[in-house]
Amino acid sequence: MYDTRKLDDAVLFPCGLSMPNRFMLAPMTNSQSHSDGRLSDEEFHWLTMRAHGGFGITMTCAAHVQAIGQGFPGQLGIFSDIHLEGHRRLAEAINAEGVLSVIQLHHAGLRSPSHLIGQVPVSPSGDEHTGARALSHDDVCQLRDDFIMAASRAQKAGYHGVEIHGAHGYVLTQFLSEAYNRRTDAYGGSIENRSRIISEILQGVRDVCGQSFLMGLRLSPERHGLKLREVLEYCQIVIDTGLIDFLDVSLWDCFKMPEEAEEQHQTLLEHVMGLRRDTVKLTVAGQIKTGAQVREILDAGADFVTIGRAGILHHDYPRKVIDNPAFVPTALPVTPEYLRNEGLSEVFVNYMRRWAGFVAD
Repeated sequence: MYDTRKLDDAVLFPCGLSMPNRFMLAPMTNSQSHSDGRLSDEEFHWLTMRAHGGFGITMTCAAHVQAIGQGFPGQLGIFSDIHLEGHRRLAEAINAEGVLSVIQLHHAGLRSPSHLIGQVPVSPSGDEHTGARALSHDDVCQLRDDFIMAASRAQKAGYHGVEIHGAHGYVLTQFLSEAYNRRTDAYGGSIENRSRIISEILQGVRDVCGQSFLMGLRLSPERHGLKLREVLEYCQIVIDTGLIDFLDVSLWDCFKMPEEAEEQHQTLLEHVMGLRRDTVKLTVAGQIKTGAQVREILDAGADFVTIGRAGILHHDYPRKVIDNPAFVPTALPVTPEYLRNEGLSEVFVNYMRRWAGFVAD
């Protein structure tokens, strides 16, 4: 059994930075920022409250690296220097709590709503269903460079690091997926080619931001046309390059079997834990709610846990679990007033109504 006293032990990353415990706040959509991507007071309050509550890595929601990569209303942006003032304010406040500040870098690709971006979305290949246009070779290079520029901007703002969002069907997932990527150039075809843009982004961020800048990569191993074997193969390649400090695997549900019948000889979590990690740290996300489940994930071999819904319900979730390993989050549904007291704005509370049974009527 995992020694629960180690929940508040530091986790040392290859870059030399360390997080003070084994809890990372998941990057969660909340629609609280201004329409032009600038940080709002509501977003600042939500995140700094979690930093104060003890999340060893306090991560922002997905922040888009191009204006046309916006995925939802009120999304935090980092595609322009107009965003720097807000990011400096946020990073400074998170850092002051003695935890690591990380911004997630994102582009929605064909999942960018046309009414938000004012044009048809883009994707590795054209998409009849969404009307997305195919990225040209120059567009792909610009997309890569804009991820790298966003990381440089994050470093200037004072963040400890970035996470590259390659999960959940967004643009980098679209490159990885044969269902969306039908390119015949260097960015399509083999898994080596389909993953090329991610590898180039990681190398570019490391070249520009240096070895002491924290860098993570988020991937998901299923859905959106992904094949578990291929994703795991790419995870191992990335780990072996030594470019990243941590791998963040979003499993949707850490306790389920794989969707692919031929992979159901072990759990999805067991598949992921089979990766050879060397000094790269591994975290997983998906339905980790109770203190007992935190222990189960750490027992399985994860270096730290990524917490979403429980972090919405309890801004100080890490402290509650460290103090009480048997902690169980408050029962759902919760009232809007409860969520407001936990730092959610009215916009965020309304967004949470999309989750069945979360907010009481």
